[in-house]
Amino acid sequence: MAAGEVIRSMLTIRPKLTIRPMPPTRSMLPIRPMLPVRPALTAVAGVLTSPLTPDDYRAMVNPLWSRRHLSGRVEEVVPETPDAATVVLRPGRGWQRHLAGQHVGVGVDIDGGWHWRTFSLSSPPGRPDGLVTITVKAAPGGFVSHHVVHRLRPGAIVRLGQPTGRFVLPDDLPSRLLFVTAGSGITPVMSMLRGLALAGDRPDVFLAHVAPNGPAVIFGAELRRMAARTPGFHLHEHHTHPRPRRRARRPTMADLAAACGDLPDRPAWVCGPRALLDDAEAYWRAAGIAARLRTERFQPVARPSSGPGGRVRFVRSGREVLAGAGTSLLAAGEQADVAMPSGCRMGVCRTCLARLAGGRVRDLRTGEEHGDPGDIIQTCVSTAVGDVDLDL
Repeated sequence: MAAGEVIRSMLTIRPKLTIRPMPPTRSMLPIRPMLPVRPALTAVAGVLTSPLTPDDYRAMVNPLWSRRHLSGRVEEVVPETPDAATVVLRPGRGWQRHLAGQHVGVGVDIDGGWHWRTFSLSSPPGRPDGLVTITVKAAPGGFVSHHVVHRLRPGAIVRLGQPTGRFVLPDDLPSRLLFVTAGSGITPVMSMLRGLALAGDRPDVFLAHVAPNGPAVIFGAELRRMAARTPGFHLHEHHTHPRPRRRARRPTMADLAAACGDLPDRPAWVCGPRALLDDAEAYWRAAGIAARLRTERFQPVARPSSGPGGRVRFVRSGREVLAGAGTSLLAAGEQADVAMPSGCRMGVCRTCLARLAGGRVRDLRTGEEHGDPGDIIQTCVSTAVGDVDLDL
């Protein structure tokens, strides 16, 4: 083979070398803004699981994992008296630690509908087991409270709001405290007493509690043990029905002042029925020590309301109901079986807000008439002035 042919054959079988551009290094790539990973993944998951959301699937596995609906699981229901019980709850993801004396909105599923009420927390903040408790007294005619006390069972799921309320102890704790309670008014104070014991704080405490008789005292056995074993804890019980068919005089603030000799010198926390709170506010005001008094009301102070009330129409629900002049729009909505947002039911937490679509309303606390279409109103402290339309 000639030399030229050999060279040509070598060139034929030799692979051709291809020069490719070198891939860019990280430093050579254009800079692009980094997208947040969690929101991006959540958005992708939402598309893949539509019409349900990832949160819906979390709630199916365990309702306490839901980020959208804060829930709690009933661990135990402990009877306190024949008409009161303590509900032990394990709160779900998102629960914020409460302060002693605060309350919480609780949604209870009754026959397929969620009904919301506000109950005082009776547990101390930061229980080692992570549980919280509410203590509920079944009020006469109380649809939800009766269900909670007599029908709620361990394993049930309730919905929760976040704890709120200003009926709490100050950070700078006084050396002497006074608590005046009646009936279920003891529940937020019990949270305070348990919190003080858990923290090891030992101020001098005087508790005056009013109840029909000894067995009717909520937490009665625990309070009496505390009085017997805790230095500086003084318990004064006043029973209005000490024996069957015998009724004693309801105590006045002067009676309680006589039982607690240094009452004017003690910061006071008073919780209970309206009459008790009205008496306390009048007594502390007359004594010139109103700044030392803190009260917790379970119901707003409502002024007498005159007028015919009116028809309340719920635009989106397509329902309507006749409401008297003293009936709150919240109560009217619940009567019409409309899902009404609510919290404290006293005009404090502003959970019950709704848009007024037509008509005028009156504030049950002040008697002031107000409202124009588009206004946001508080349904728990507003009543109809004539016909009213709500965007609910």
